[in-house]
Amino acid sequence: MLNHLPVIGALFSLLLLSWALIRRSPELLKTALAAVVLVGLTSIPAYLTGEPAEHVIEHLPGVDEASISEHESMGKFALASGVALAVVAVASLGVGLRSPKGLLMGALVVWLVNALVFGVMGYTAHLGGQIRHPEIRDDGMQATPSEPHENEAHEE
Repeated sequence: MLNHLPVIGALFSLLLLSWALIRRSPELLKTALAAVVLVGLTSIPAYLTGEPAEHVIEHLPGVDEASISEHESMGKFALASGVALAVVAVASLGVGLRSPKGLLMGALVVWLVNALVFGVMGYTAHLGGQIRHPEIRDDGMQATPSEPHENEAHEE
């Protein structure tokens, strides 16, 4: 369940930050930025659970090593993105404490970074889903029918 937090959290914080920007409420902006910091930091435990999860599933039937490797590589980028998001949000909060205009400008920058990080987190999650769900892999494999079609049964 922990690995879903960065994805769902990035969407939630993006929506909350959007609402705060529309309302232009300093209190709501600060709350949204604090939420963004927390969401960015959730990428750390999500990443740290990856290696133990790999050891559990790597030998299961249908698990593709190439999918694990691709997800792991993107996971490192997602971790860096999440931490960078948290840092940008903290900086925005710091600027916002000194200047209301700075708070608004910082929140706009954080909104943009948050939108990008949401995309990164979503794509990373998609790659993770391909590990245990071969039906969504983009490798051209299609399910074969278990029984012949009606027309095939009558042809002789």
